[in-house]
Amino acid sequence: MSSAAQTTGSGADEVTVRGARLPRDQRRAQLLDAANDVFTTRGYHAAAMDDIAAAAGISKPVLYQHFDSKLELYLALLDQACDALVEVVRDGLDSTDHNADRVVAAMGAFFDFVSSTSGEFRFVFESDLTGDGRVQERLWRVNNDVADLIAAVIAEDTRLPPEHSKLLAISMVGLAQVGARYWVSDRSAAIGLEQAKALVSTLAWRGISGFPLHEPRERG
Repeated sequence: MSSAAQTTGSGADEVTVRGARLPRDQRRAQLLDAANDVFTTRGYHAAAMDDIAAAAGISKPVLYQHFDSKLELYLALLDQACDALVEVVRDGLDSTDHNADRVVAAMGAFFDFVSSTSGEFRFVFESDLTGDGRVQERLWRVNNDVADLIAAVIAEDTRLPPEHSKLLAISMVGLAQVGARYWVSDRSAAIGLEQAKALVSTLAWRGISGFPLHEPRERG
């Protein structure tokens, strides 16, 4: 008898593996978690589907029931990481109407992202597949989506033209991304998370606050 059997009904699609039955969406989440650990530890090129299957505690045929290739699995994780970054920046910007606090939230979101124990930031900031067009498109899109969120706030508060607001936003994204990547890779600097966020946010605020508000707001 095969070690893996798949049953599909009108409800949840279930997969039976070594005596354990999980709904298909739960199995997919389990496989993504295992693949995340393997890719972030070994990188794309050194990782093998055998390694991922072993990390998930399943057979390789079951892994291929969910993902046709290693690249498909990697792209699914990259999509997940990109969505997470956009969401954390959006949440930060939506958390306050105070302009200085918005800068802190936007810049700090990148540091929160890289400090996550999941390590998913490596798919966005340190991908070893940047030569692949599908990866390039996703990386361009996430930077553009985050910049659009920040640009909308800049345009609303300063009434700068859209192209000016977008350039400023892209520059802020670059500052936050490079700063966060340096911070997470250089632990010898002994700068705590909150201090790192404050330093980069102060730099960004000193720059963006030079553009006058269209309608100055009272500080609460």
